[in-house]
Formats: sequence, C-alpha cells, structure tokens
Amino acid sequence: MAEERRPRAGKASTTAARRPPPVRGAGQAARAACQSLEGLIGHPTEGVSAVKRVDDGWCVVVDVLELPRIPDTTSLLASYEVQIDQDGELLEYSRVRRYRRGSADE
Repeated sequence: MAEERRPRAGKASTTAARRPPPVRGAGQAARAACQSLEGLIGHPTEGVSAVKRVDDGWCVVVDVLELPRIPDTTSLLASYEVQIDQDGELLEYSRVRRYRRGSADE
C-alpha cells in the first residue's frame, strides 16, 4: 500500500515557498507588469508611461510595439493599463490607446 506523504516539521509549505516576495516600489512594479504583459500578448514592450499605487497593488501603463513598420516613425504602438497585485501577479489588463510612433499627444 502506498504511503501518504506528510510535510516535514519545520519546513514551509510548498505554496508558501513558491510565493514571490512582495513588490517593493514603482520600479519593481513596472518590471513585473512589463514581463507579465509581454509574455501574455507576445508583443515587445517599449517602456512605461505611468505607475500608480492602488489599494490592492499597482496600476502600470505599459507602451507596447504592436506593429513594426519602416520607417520606424510609422510603427503602431499601444498603451496598456496593467493591474498587478502586491506580489507582482497580473490581475487584469486592457488596451487604452493605440497610436503611431511619430504622432504627438493631443
């Protein structure tokens, strides 16, 4: 008969051991949001336009290259609003703006 595995005394559970440390500061929040979004949508990130602390984590606006063109000033970029929790896990995202690289804000 198979033995049942029990956690050893004095060791943290596997779920607690896998939990990432909390995001500390805007820089870490921006990096976590960029990595999560890039992995999810498959487009390279260009930068971060805004980072804001919210009640349950961070709201980060990430700029993404959606359609590269030649010349580069005609490439299409998009701004995504990314919500991450205090551990850096992506909660939700949405595209809030799409624009040509060479265009100025209105």
